[in-house]
Amino acid sequence: MTLVSKIAWDDTVLPFQLDVSDMRGRVARLDGVLDGILKQHNYPPVVEALVAEMALLTALIGQTMKLQWKLSLQVQSKGAVRMIATDYYAPAAEGEPARIRAYASYDDARLTNGAPFDQVGEGYFAILVDQGEGMKPYQGITPLAGGSLSACAEAYFAQSEQLPTRFSLSFGRSAEPGVPEHWRAGGIMLQQMPKASPFVADGEGNGATLAAEDLVSGEEGENWNRVMHLVATVEDMELIGPSVTPTDLLLRLFHEEQPRVFDAQAVKFGCTCSTDRVRESLSIYSAKDIATMTTDEGRVTADCQFCGAHYDLDPATLGFEADAGDSEQGESA
Repeated sequence: MTLVSKIAWDDTVLPFQLDVSDMRGRVARLDGVLDGILKQHNYPPVVEALVAEMALLTALIGQTMKLQWKLSLQVQSKGAVRMIATDYYAPAAEGEPARIRAYASYDDARLTNGAPFDQVGEGYFAILVDQGEGMKPYQGITPLAGGSLSACAEAYFAQSEQLPTRFSLSFGRSAEPGVPEHWRAGGIMLQQMPKASPFVADGEGNGATLAAEDLVSGEEGENWNRVMHLVATVEDMELIGPSVTPTDLLLRLFHEEQPRVFDAQAVKFGCTCSTDRVRESLSIYSAKDIATMTTDEGRVTADCQFCGAHYDLDPATLGFEADAGDSEQGESA
């Protein structure tokens, strides 16, 4: 049973609706996706935990939005972990998996033995939506606060979208019998779609960061509080799996809310880097500029921060003064 559940539900996002409380949600399970992300780097465990949390948030939020191309989450910080960046690429066609990639930049000497969120300092959490060529990109930001990246995401939805949102996440190293130790993650995202509260409409927030509870009242508030009480009973191992399937989890938590599930979305690790994209990024430079990037061996090299691919190119083929083509390809690091 466990093996079948693992095959069926790992690296998926399951959308659902709670008909009684008029709420929507997602259940995500990540296994191979995290392995694909983290094996590209040798992050310290505390940085791995932040990347795992960010990747899980990206899967849950990305599946919620009707994307045509890409959702990006970013953390920019003055702390030891300077940046965390993730991308969610929508499926190219119905039935295909979405793709996720992620990386972090950090100062190893400044890392502490504290909690993962202690490694980020003053800064911001951003959500960027790129709908593709010809479409205006969207960006929303919120301060890094609340004790976790999921709290930052909740604040973003309350402040920028006026959507009461709650995340319940669990992630860590799994030590299943007969399986090498590796990272797993699982979580639930819940949202209610209310009318804007008077607090928002009247503009009387005095600059304070909104929370989900600021946006619900009356019957909606009762529904929200009831469902939040239910989700507070979830256990870490129920979120991560694989012994409890997402459908069983929903029935255990919300059977009186009449949960209704929709088609699950598969996700996988995937990067969009390529020789052509590297060459395109360098097309703004003159031959003189390219010369400053050329190694003593007469090559221009570049590494993808997300997947570790290494590119080794002829400088004559780069920049807006390029005079030749080049068939050289990147190599995985």
